[in-house]
Amino acid sequence: MPQLDFRAPRLFVDAPLRMGEVVLLEREQSNYLGNVLRLAEGDAIRVFNGRDGEWRAAIRGRKRPETLVIDAFERGQDRLPDLAYVFAPLKHARLDYMVQKAVEMGASRLQPVITRFTQVSRVNGERMRANAVEAAEQCGILSLAAVTEPMPLERFMNERDGNRLLVFCDEAADVADPLEALRGIAAAGQGIDVLIGPEGGFAEEERALLRRQPRLLILSLGPRILRADTAAVAALALVQAALGDWRNPS
Repeated sequence: MPQLDFRAPRLFVDAPLRMGEVVLLEREQSNYLGNVLRLAEGDAIRVFNGRDGEWRAAIRGRKRPETLVIDAFERGQDRLPDLAYVFAPLKHARLDYMVQKAVEMGASRLQPVITRFTQVSRVNGERMRANAVEAAEQCGILSLAAVTEPMPLERFMNERDGNRLLVFCDEAADVADPLEALRGIAAAGQGIDVLIGPEGGFAEEERALLRRQPRLLILSLGPRILRADTAAVAALALVQAALGDWRNPS
């Protein structure tokens, strides 16, 4: 991993990035740079858009930051592993935490699914995307995870590509070595879906639906029951260590 300067502010901008490009700041971005970070005309930040790598930019604007002028190339664009995090949404701060950690762990897609025992009736997609962007900004991440709209678990299972590996983290599974279980399967070249259920667990008909998936690994996360947001970090760490880009960054 390249050495990163975490003292330099980073900002996600939804605009093309190339030498000499002028990027107009949104009001929230201008307020963040000027009032929160106390940056002014001529100060430098790093910017990325998830497509064109990372660039250095100079702030322009007399009274407050108004635009950025791209003036130097910093890093080339990378690519996230084909790793989807599929989860039953949680409430408020715990959902914020889970989204941020999934992005930090290298998930390339965040897919909320609604199950029988899901405790949240509505999901704020914009808030999820904002948390994904914030995590990427703070952790030097260049590729931004996609945040998809919620859908019923049954619909997701019926529509997903059956060639992808489904890692079903089941609190009712027999306790076994999860790394050994992951390393014992064939290479997941078609992508991986990691599924974490709701705090109330899965209904029996949902478990039956899951067990009918063609490429399925039922995974134990140890002898203790984990909260859903903790299980997210544990499961993604295991998958990345055994099958993902922790073992082979290329």
